[in-house]
Amino acid sequence: MLLEKEGLVDIPPRRRPCVASLAMDEVRDIYRARAALFELIATDVARSVTLEGMAPLRAALVEMERACRTSDLNGYVWANVDFYDRNTQLANNRTVKRILDSLLLRTLRLRRLSLSQPGRLQKSLDDHIRLIKAYEDRDANLAAALIRSNHINALAALEKCLPVDKAAK
Repeated sequence: MLLEKEGLVDIPPRRRPCVASLAMDEVRDIYRARAALFELIATDVARSVTLEGMAPLRAALVEMERACRTSDLNGYVWANVDFYDRNTQLANNRTVKRILDSLLLRTLRLRRLSLSQPGRLQKSLDDHIRLIKAYEDRDANLAAALIRSNHINALAALEKCLPVDKAAK
């Protein structure tokens, strides 16, 4: 019932549960919401986290670099999830973290699909390197713009590979 409430499972009457489909409109809504919420997170991280405090983000970035270098899509996806989770932890905004964690469940399968598109791993890694630099420079506006761009670029990759009228499974 919790999975159904989160929109991850459909449970039709007198039938077996199945993985819920996401219409492209819903995918857009989710990615746009994540982009807006992560703008808040990035602003807080850039303004408040010390250079030493960014060690967890740099560690996740090292894993992303390793996975990108070896074309390890699975490794990259999970290092990317870790990177964003560490951002939310560093921002210390429990309300936004709770909302983003809920949206994460809906996007895991989509993130893999987005990052599997040609050139996306390297583009994503480059974006994250720029984000870390913006954090180090304490440039909250640039950090917010970069993290928003990361999500909008992922959405654009999905829009290219998912049919508009067909649901994403």
